[in-house]
Amino acid sequence: MSSHKALKAEISFADFDKVDIRTGTIVEVEPFPEARKPAFKLKIDFGAEIGVKKSSAQITKYYTPETLLGRQVFAVVNFPPRQIGPFMSEVLTLGFPDKDGDVVLGAIERKVPDGGRLF
Repeated sequence: MSSHKALKAEISFADFDKVDIRTGTIVEVEPFPEARKPAFKLKIDFGAEIGVKKSSAQITKYYTPETLLGRQVFAVVNFPPRQIGPFMSEVLTLGFPDKDGDVVLGAIERKVPDGGRLF
């Protein structure tokens, strides 16, 4: 499976600015056996302004609950909630595909305040 896809159409900065990508710390990780593809149910703390949000993430190849707990991640926080089986996912946790299409999380070089916005 190729991880390369055609480039998307050019957008303006105003279009990019509509996507709200924030940092959050994973505070809870649970297995998600009901998911069609292997996934975890995450609770991510985005700080006082946004609070704790839920996310379903297909990140089981490289990560365990122990390695995820306390880790900072990037997530889109302004998509509408999405029903995934019996679980309501409120944010989209971001990552990149490896050569086989498995998800590798983006890394934050050093600790930043939860809720910080990507720019």
